[in-house]
Amino acid sequence: MQLKNKKYKIGIVCYPTYGGSGVVATELGMALANKDHEVHFISYSQPFRLDVFSNKINFHEVSVPDYPLFEYIPYEHNLTAKLVDVVLHEKLNLLHVHYAIPHASAALSAKQILEAQGIHIPIITTLHGTDITLLGKDKSFKSVIEFAINNSDAVTAVSKSLKKETLASFKLEKEIQVIPNFIDSKLYKTENDKALRRSFTKDSERIIIHISNFRKVKRVQDVLKVFVKIRKKIPSKLLLIGDGPERLKMEQLCRNLDLCDNVRFIGKLKAVERVLSVSDLFLLPSETESFGLVALEAMASKVPVVSSNSGGLSEVNIEGKTGFLLNVKDIDGMAKKAILLLSDENKLEQFKENAFSHAMEFDLPNILPLYEKIYEDLSK
Repeated sequence: MQLKNKKYKIGIVCYPTYGGSGVVATELGMALANKDHEVHFISYSQPFRLDVFSNKINFHEVSVPDYPLFEYIPYEHNLTAKLVDVVLHEKLNLLHVHYAIPHASAALSAKQILEAQGIHIPIITTLHGTDITLLGKDKSFKSVIEFAINNSDAVTAVSKSLKKETLASFKLEKEIQVIPNFIDSKLYKTENDKALRRSFTKDSERIIIHISNFRKVKRVQDVLKVFVKIRKKIPSKLLLIGDGPERLKMEQLCRNLDLCDNVRFIGKLKAVERVLSVSDLFLLPSETESFGLVALEAMASKVPVVSSNSGGLSEVNIEGKTGFLLNVKDIDGMAKKAILLLSDENKLEQFKENAFSHAMEFDLPNILPLYEKIYEDLSK
């Protein structure tokens, strides 16, 4: 793909928290900065993965004062005001917002304010899933989401599955382009750190891993139940990375299942690559996943995946090649497939190589030009 060598001033609006959309938005911004674009992150706190210093990366915090007049803090209005301010004073060329609401809707309000001053700012909206799969089911949000999508200058979705669900859920006139999530292969280790592995387990044991934000939709309880069945056949340890509202319940379930000696709750990690590199199998039994970035991160570390077949996971995890896909709540099926892999060294090694090879199709150099092409088209 031949692109003009034009450099842009890009505003990126995202959630700064521990989750797929924030990770992708942050990694995208850092990659754009590495290609000499000027990037401005705009959010209520610094993005979780934004831990580099560059004269091409700027962060603008959206402050939300606690006015006595308001019962609920009006974040969207404060975001709109900040977007107007940053576009005006930093002379941005475009805004790339992640999530239809509140980010795209706030950006559209900012766009109208700026147009009244004779300034045109194109808006690219990337749909990640929660704005469609959860908020989209609430009828009170439907008209706002439709307006945000239809009035964006370009719209992308992170999977074919999400695009299909979006088109089925809303009356849309805007074309949606699928641009999948990505990984930066340079970050991922594929050599086993034996010292780190020994800190978690004995040489004879397998390491199973799960990473999530510990929300109900991730079904972390199924990870523990699958692990109980695996341990009956395969000596193993389970590593749980992340944090969230379900963690305390999962810790209690771990005690109830008498698993505590074999399960480690590690908490949030900025860089999961090192722990992934010593793992043998990734479990992801989610109720729904619009893409499944964390599965892709595991595969980039040569870790095969046993997952549910919900949402966009089948576009990432290839059945019988990079791992296995089972129905949501199929604990027995997930355990059987996990045992099948973990008990056969040759099969496990083949799946590890397959996982890595497939993950490289989503490497940053393959995906970044797709976004740059959109920026270029909107700047003509």
